[in-house]
Amino acid sequence: MAGKGKRITEFNEAIQDIQDGATIIVGGFGLSGIPENLILALVEKGTKDLTIVSNNCGVDDWGLGLLLANKQIKKMVASYVGENKIFEKQFLSEELEVELVPQGTLAERIRAGGAGIPGFYTPTGVGTQIAEGKELRHFNGRPHILEKGIIGDFAFVKAWRGDLLGNLVYRKTARNFNPLAATAGRVTIAEVEQMVEVGNLDPDEIHTPGIYVQRILEGKNYVKRIERRTVIPTKITIEG
Repeated sequence: MAGKGKRITEFNEAIQDIQDGATIIVGGFGLSGIPENLILALVEKGTKDLTIVSNNCGVDDWGLGLLLANKQIKKMVASYVGENKIFEKQFLSEELEVELVPQGTLAERIRAGGAGIPGFYTPTGVGTQIAEGKELRHFNGRPHILEKGIIGDFAFVKAWRGDLLGNLVYRKTARNFNPLAATAGRVTIAEVEQMVEVGNLDPDEIHTPGIYVQRILEGKNYVKRIERRTVIPTKITIEG
């Protein structure tokens, strides 16, 4: 890919150098804002023994759940794991290693990794299993534990629009973990719904500057599934 710039046209080409045992930080929250085409390409490639860092692991038949079903994930670092039966089965059978991290701590660990900060102290998790084996210090009379920043070999992110320099704009709730993940990958790969020419994005609206993105490509046919659809019950009025 050397000399071709940041734009990649094929998803399998964008992930071709991801090897077994890699650590990948994946943006998105559940099924919102997930890099679904990059995940599908990784499923097809079949790379094994992955460590995945993401808020959760999708559902059984979509998102990161597809990597689970294909037994490609060795370890999952996440804050919420309650929507996936395959996840439960593999964890209970000790096929899957799990590191649970409080959601705010996970976000800050990724942010810290991307900012070059090796660790930070937080009161979250003190007195629980989260604190086991971690350094404890007191600040202003309150106990804090040391949490380490996270850096991935790769980061997968999904944006609404992006330009050829890798500048990204996210849309609504799909923004979630994506800006944090984009900063924390040694190689960040971004898929976008719309690729535009340089100069077509308002500089004041760019959420991730292109300096953080090494590869960018445009996806098609986004599914954008919903984990749980909840609607207001229809009110039936009987006149008589």
